[in-house]
Amino acid sequence: MTEPSSHAGLNLGVIGNCQVAALIDEHARIVWACLPRPDADPVFSALLFKEGGGSSCGVFAVDVVGLARSEQRYVRNSAILETILYDSHGGAVRIVDFCPRFHSRGRMFRPMMMIRTIEPAAGRPLVRIRLRPTSHYGKRVDSGTPASHHLRYSAQDVSYRVTTDSSLSALQEERPIVLEQRLTFVLGPDETIDEAPAALADRFLTSTRDYWQNWVRALAIPAEWQGAVIRAAITLKLCTYEDTGAVLAALTTSIPEAAGSGRNWDYRFCWLRDSYFVIQALNRLGATQTMEAYLHFIDHIIARSSVGDLQPLYGISGNPDTPEIISTAFDGFQGMGPVRFGNQAASQTQHDVYGSVILATAHLFFDERLVRAGDQTLLAHLHNLGSRAAAVYELPCSGPWELRGQQRPHTFSAAISWAGCDRLARICSQVGNKEAAGSWRVTAEEMRARILARAWNSHRNAFTGSFGGNGLDASVLLLPELGMLPATHPRFQATLERIGAELGDGVHLFRYREEDDFGVPKNAFTVCGFWYVNALAAAGRAEEARERFSHLLELCNPLGLLSEDIDPATGALWGNFPQTYSMVGIINSALRLSRPWDALV
Repeated sequence: MTEPSSHAGLNLGVIGNCQVAALIDEHARIVWACLPRPDADPVFSALLFKEGGGSSCGVFAVDVVGLARSEQRYVRNSAILETILYDSHGGAVRIVDFCPRFHSRGRMFRPMMMIRTIEPAAGRPLVRIRLRPTSHYGKRVDSGTPASHHLRYSAQDVSYRVTTDSSLSALQEERPIVLEQRLTFVLGPDETIDEAPAALADRFLTSTRDYWQNWVRALAIPAEWQGAVIRAAITLKLCTYEDTGAVLAALTTSIPEAAGSGRNWDYRFCWLRDSYFVIQALNRLGATQTMEAYLHFIDHIIARSSVGDLQPLYGISGNPDTPEIISTAFDGFQGMGPVRFGNQAASQTQHDVYGSVILATAHLFFDERLVRAGDQTLLAHLHNLGSRAAAVYELPCSGPWELRGQQRPHTFSAAISWAGCDRLARICSQVGNKEAAGSWRVTAEEMRARILARAWNSHRNAFTGSFGGNGLDASVLLLPELGMLPATHPRFQATLERIGAELGDGVHLFRYREEDDFGVPKNAFTVCGFWYVNALAAAGRAEEARERFSHLLELCNPLGLLSEDIDPATGALWGNFPQTYSMVGIINSALRLSRPWDALV
């Protein structure tokens, strides 16, 4: 049962098929979806209006007259969402939402399509259906052009239609109707559907359910926390754009990191750094096809870019142009603007980008499961990236948190650069080039020594976030993960204690506490809590890590999803949603902490 929660309006579920995606609130209102792909014009955009799901525009809602409560769940091991709305008179409505995805005619069928069915589950409930898409980035509400069995709409980049067996006049006039039989709505391309909507929905639902459950069956999940890992894995898959292999950081734009903070960004892009951690987590679960698709995306990027032109992020088609604009057509999430489309961080200097690409593509030289192996052409590109990483790792940049008003020589950026050079030595050894392997080992060892020396602050008794700085930064918790030093090293142990004391707030962890371009951060950064859990476990404090991990899982919304940030005082979710970094945290911590299967079964 859905009760008032502290998730700050992010009590949402996600459906999708790796071509399109939608966010649905606890009352089955579709409040966010973009067509024809996740970075396009939002046709359902109520999430960015002050009234949210109750907004007069940008929503696909099923309003039950006399609504008393709701229940919501995913169909087992799938991306199919079921919501039951109960009225105060004993009536109930069952709503099923999904995006078709299954194998057909030798390929993956993943159309620009969302399907919704609405049926009475008890009594004769009275419902009002509101279908109010926006277009041209919130500037216009489209009432639809009616035909015999569909309404036609036009967005900024695409025309589409909603085909239905419902009364079109009741739909357009938003008249309450007694729900006596199932109604079907197929939102898809502006093309004729020859099949009856109900029959098509049934057929696609069965095939889509089978696809997801078979996909989950192939995952190498840990023995413990299986449900959380499965939901995280499905969610990460939904945040990929299969046409190119790109991985989106999140499906939304401009959900503020904290109330009234102005930290409102568009995350519907592919960050090379973040994506490495996503595909690494999925690979650990055995989802190699997603990893291989992303490596294909990376290959295209580096093949057409000079080393100096490599950006921190790209559009999901691989487009390097991501101009940032502020839209005045939207109120902003809960009335808190600005609303941004595009992200100017693409033009920033972030030195971790070179190592991130090397770390990701290294799989092509080691993983025998992959169809395509790394070759000499790719290796030549990686040599260039490694040389660039070694040349700039000590120089100031915007860093992993993409500071807009300042640059520093960030410890994390330097560590990723080192990791890239270290992996190049391993790759060269793997392909039999002993001379190059030896050269890269020397380079990596020199870098490692300088990084560990320059990042250490004896007065703070910790590795700090930047060379010569005093501020702590949660990203240095990843030094053992990258292989720079063991978590049992005395200096890392001291850093772990210092970070826990100064950046911690209960089970939450701030990324830093220093003032940046927007002041001192007010909310904890979700994935940092998982980084701390992993560091504890690696340092030999496994039981403490397990306890913290269990508490972190309790912070998920009722459907098991997380956003970018959390208010430590209230547990409210903030920031873009669902955040891939956060879902990766669930997977990595569960894999590290879970007891082996033979200890449980």
